[in-house]
Amino acid sequence: MKTTLFILFLFYVTSFSQESEQYIYPGEKHFKNVKMLTDGGENAEAYLSFSEQQLILQITNGDVKCDQIFTMGTDGSNLKMVSNGKGRTTCAYFLPDDAEIIYASTHLADADCPPPPDRSRGYVWKLYDSFDLFISNVDGTNIRRVTDAPGYDAEATVSPLGDKIVFTSLRDGDPELYLMDIDGTNQKRLTFEKGYDGGAFFSPDGKQLIFRASRPKTEKELKDYDELVKEGLVRPTAFELFMINVDGTGLRQITNLGKASFAPYMHPDGKRIIFSSNINSETGRDFDLYMINTDGTNLEQITFNKTFDGFPMFTRDGKKLVFASNRFSKKEGDTNIFICDWID
Repeated sequence: MKTTLFILFLFYVTSFSQESEQYIYPGEKHFKNVKMLTDGGENAEAYLSFSEQQLILQITNGDVKCDQIFTMGTDGSNLKMVSNGKGRTTCAYFLPDDAEIIYASTHLADADCPPPPDRSRGYVWKLYDSFDLFISNVDGTNIRRVTDAPGYDAEATVSPLGDKIVFTSLRDGDPELYLMDIDGTNQKRLTFEKGYDGGAFFSPDGKQLIFRASRPKTEKELKDYDELVKEGLVRPTAFELFMINVDGTGLRQITNLGKASFAPYMHPDGKRIIFSSNINSETGRDFDLYMINTDGTNLEQITFNKTFDGFPMFTRDGKKLVFASNRFSKKEGDTNIFICDWID
């Protein structure tokens, strides 16, 4: 009897170990106990609640024809849509009490999905001028608009101190970072250089921001940028990482990699940044996670997936990492949300 129980125990442990490690590629030494939380469709930008018991994310799948906002448990349970199902949404985040959320939506302009960007201009992102920021209860009720400036308002994230929100806006004719109070008041511009500034996250102490930015320099680059931005388009093929203090001082460039680096998030130690980049991609379409010190030194490749890894976020203790990936998807192009133990 004891022998049988021991064999069953070994079988369970082995099966669990194989299941938890099946999503890890060779070389991914920082990952352990990887779990896939979604299974099919386009799932992206999954960010932790302040309690770290829930995730908020955007999903296109099945009857949901363009991104809508969903919440779920950090174990993948209780997935439910919390946006109103109209228009397109993006970039959701929990507010400090986890009773409210903020996200961008186009639903006031049109209940239908907005048209996709014109790819005759190459690979471009569309900064829809119908995007505004909204705050609602966590269940989607009591939705209220917090930006009404002309042009794109989106990409909002919340300070860990619970006092400020950063977002990107085209209200002044160039995509720049803006800061506002937690209730949407006192909106203030932070960046002033030509080029797209966006995808910002706060440092763990709430004193700095890490973000992606384009900085066109040559006459050809500037002409291309100016023509696109007038149409609400951005070419995301050359993004570098920058940091700035929340009062708008101390702007500095962190990377100089010459490729598309984005989705930066700071490690809880405040000394390292994890981000997604195609710097080692031959085609430009393969993105992996990398880590770099805040002074731009010690670049390290974290994932070794031949498709896409992005949108990383650490828990406050640095012991777990949430990220989106095309890895091991059942259908080509599907992006799923994963959570894993982080091994330093």
